[in-house]
Amino acid sequence: MFCPKCGKQVEDGSTFCPLCGAALNGETVYAPSAELNPDGSEKKSKVAAGILGILLGHLGIHNFYLGYTGKAIGQLVLTVVGWILSIALGFGLILVSASAIWGLIEGIMILTGSIKVDGKGNTLKS
Repeated sequence: MFCPKCGKQVEDGSTFCPLCGAALNGETVYAPSAELNPDGSEKKSKVAAGILGILLGHLGIHNFYLGYTGKAIGQLVLTVVGWILSIALGFGLILVSASAIWGLIEGIMILTGSIKVDGKGNTLKS
């Protein structure tokens, strides 16, 4: 039998799920879906993350989507600082270009399967 809330397999006759603590009193149970993480949350899409990386990688959008917040903020700051330097001092586009190349490479790595997990360590769905 499986917990109806998180999908963890529990012993028959159990009254509570040992993982999430949900009451199991006669509720309908189901087998865990391949689309769900062990905590019951929906898996992130590999295709969506890859396309976000290719198109908006310089802003770190794909990393925000996957839960890599620190890396995403780094890409966003690199891009913003690059634009500010290019407007104010006439240079800085190299920073923007570096951030864009970084995002493009990560987008390709996600789509090819080199990056397989999100920020919580859960596998990405195809």
